[in-house]
Amino acid sequence: MAVCHVRGAAISDPRINDRIRVPEVRLVGPNGEQIGVVRIEDALRMAQEADLDLVEVAPMSKPPVAKLMDFGKFKYEAAQKVREARKNQVNTVLKTVRFGLKIDSHDYGTKRGQIERFLKAGDKVKVIVVFRGREQSRPEMGIKLLQKLAEEVTEFGSIESTPSIDGRNMVMVIGPLKNKAEAKADAKRAADKAAAAAKPEAEGAAEAAE
Repeated sequence: MAVCHVRGAAISDPRINDRIRVPEVRLVGPNGEQIGVVRIEDALRMAQEADLDLVEVAPMSKPPVAKLMDFGKFKYEAAQKVREARKNQVNTVLKTVRFGLKIDSHDYGTKRGQIERFLKAGDKVKVIVVFRGREQSRPEMGIKLLQKLAEEVTEFGSIESTPSIDGRNMVMVIGPLKNKAEAKADAKRAADKAAAAAKPEAEGAAEAAE
């Protein structure tokens, strides 16, 4: 009987079968059909006859709502969904990019491009301005550089921590506008779109060659 295989249910689980100690419940059938308010004895009997469990799904309702279901299967499917969600979850990585205060325009453009790629991929970026010698007396120049950078990458990220002094350096963190999973999904859609667009061209070239 299904009543037996769930007796070891954890405290955090909903009350099931003979653990539901109320005089009556609003019963929902296994396919979601509304059966109505029935005595708990009748609900338990219906569960036993159908070889299902009686599961309390809304204990705060008056009367509580209970559903006929295979609780073991329900728990298994719920655990599968949790595992799948964890599998698909990708942790955000903190990348680091360093700038000199007197960086030239070419190197600046290269590093900005790196930051944009990191943000588009869903990663955070720790931007460090390295002060050398007397440059430490000009922190406003570091702030100006970091603010300029933040404005130029607003399409992909936003400031998570404002510029602050850390020893001989000034540090700012920029977070991505999209999380890692969203960034991967966007990249896949872009790749699929590019592949779909390239297919007619390849077919046309093949026909022309014939």
